[in-house]
Amino acid sequence: MRRISLVGAAVAMALAGSVSAPTASADTTADPSPTTALVLPEPSGRHPVGRATVHLEDEGRPDPWVPSVARELMVSLWYPAVRASSTPAPYMTPAESAQYIEANELGLPPDLFSKVITHSTADAKPSGTRRGLPLVVLSPGFGMPRATLTGLAEELASRGYVVAGIGHNYEASGISFPDGHTTPCAVCQDPDYPKVGAVRAEDVSFVLDELTSERPAWKGGTLIDADRMAMAGHSAGGFSTVPAMLRDPRIKAGVNIDGNFHFPDDTPLDRPFLMLGKARHVPGAEPTWDETWTELAGWKRWLSVEGTEHLSFTDLAPLAKQLGMPLQDLDGDRSDAVTRAYVAAFVDKHLRGSNTRLLDGPSARYPEARFHRP
Repeated sequence: MRRISLVGAAVAMALAGSVSAPTASADTTADPSPTTALVLPEPSGRHPVGRATVHLEDEGRPDPWVPSVARELMVSLWYPAVRASSTPAPYMTPAESAQYIEANELGLPPDLFSKVITHSTADAKPSGTRRGLPLVVLSPGFGMPRATLTGLAEELASRGYVVAGIGHNYEASGISFPDGHTTPCAVCQDPDYPKVGAVRAEDVSFVLDELTSERPAWKGGTLIDADRMAMAGHSAGGFSTVPAMLRDPRIKAGVNIDGNFHFPDDTPLDRPFLMLGKARHVPGAEPTWDETWTELAGWKRWLSVEGTEHLSFTDLAPLAKQLGMPLQDLDGDRSDAVTRAYVAAFVDKHLRGSNTRLLDGPSARYPEARFHRP
């Protein structure tokens, strides 16, 4: 593979160009740092958002990419809080930011992403009743830190969901652990995508076990309703949703956000599923989407969003806009709002039974979203 991945190339063109563009004055040197901190769009729900992190070790499973060690995961948990704590939740650690920027050759200040302002606070007291909160698992794109789905996670948490963002070890650049070490993406140069899907499916089941056991790994785990759990993911995290659902019946509904499917398409899935993709993800354009659609035997929707590209469904869209170099034709904040609206409507419908009409067909509120029924 090329040294710069699709993710790295897209971000490099947008972000690196934005911080090194010449100014109007010929004798002025460009400043390689943004003049103001990058800020995620605010969540729209009524709850303050807390965020905790947990370190999980699956002692009985060797890491599939580095078999000399056990499989370890870092998991971020966003949740409705009683009130905000006094400590803002960081976006990435400085080491994660530096490694992500270096691995993708972005030419940006190494601490840039560690300074992004979020709308959650660290270890705030969770709000809710025992077994009263639905859970949504988020799985990021291949090579991408779990932080890149923070805006969606905060949105869902502000609406009363617990959200578990999984850092799949050695599949991201990078993941920081409590002892201070940060792991690289060990398999980014030669990815085995079907194996990635299988590994992530196993990771998700392990995380669900750890969060919903009698002695949960997170102190707020007793608030999770194990009968109302869904999964959504971007790119590799999106295509991993199907094998995760086929493996684990506890996952009641799934969302693939712009990921081409990499798994055998011959097993019907009879639970609700949303396929949400960029403008070019329409019937006939990507065979794996057409093939998967025929195997979805339950409630299903296929949407594409005009003016979007692969990274438009992550935090990189609004952040790149703030740096002055958008990733797509559609406004970065708008693409973020569309993503949040449709994912939230989907989980509201299938985990809460809400009678939302947004998923019934085209909406004047979101005309960018096109419905497909091949």
